[in-house]
Amino acid sequence: MTLPGPGTATATEAWFRRRPPLTWGAAASLFLGVFVLRLSGGTVEDAYSMLYVFPVALVAFAFGLRKGAAAGVLAVLLIVVWAVVRDVSLDPAGWASRIMPILLLGVLLGEASDRLRRNDAERRRLETAALLHRDAIEINDSLIQGMAAAKWSLEAGDVETGLRTLNATITQAQDLVSGLIRQAGMGDRTERPTDRE
Repeated sequence: MTLPGPGTATATEAWFRRRPPLTWGAAASLFLGVFVLRLSGGTVEDAYSMLYVFPVALVAFAFGLRKGAAAGVLAVLLIVVWAVVRDVSLDPAGWASRIMPILLLGVLLGEASDRLRRNDAERRRLETAALLHRDAIEINDSLIQGMAAAKWSLEAGDVETGLRTLNATITQAQDLVSGLIRQAGMGDRTERPTDRE
């Protein structure tokens, strides 16, 4: 079994995390579409401004707290531009009802996204530690026992069996270490020093 690396989870992540340029393009299109819709018609009472929750949510979930909050601020700025261009006058409750949900969405969803990423990284770290622990037990069981068997054979005077067991243990050790190096992503740095000379 190979060790999970930093890039392992990317194959299973959603498209908006795997393809940031596409995500930014989709978010920009949504911002522009809602802004044009808001400018082109409707009355002050129409809730078109709430459609900004879609690009804000996309950015927050894809990129985390900071960019989610920035997307919320951008949506608020676009609402202000709409109000200035259309000469709309809103009371404090009208502004709060349009601004607060969008800002809170960007912040809260961005924070949740960051927390999910941290938890996923911790899970992968624990899985890696468990695999390394398993490999350490395998090395201990295989190599220590093989060397002990070789020692007993040599002490008993059976040199041929002792050397054969020791050679098999050395080969097994080289195979185990080479496999661990490959799993760690070290490429072709698995050859023994004697192989490179």
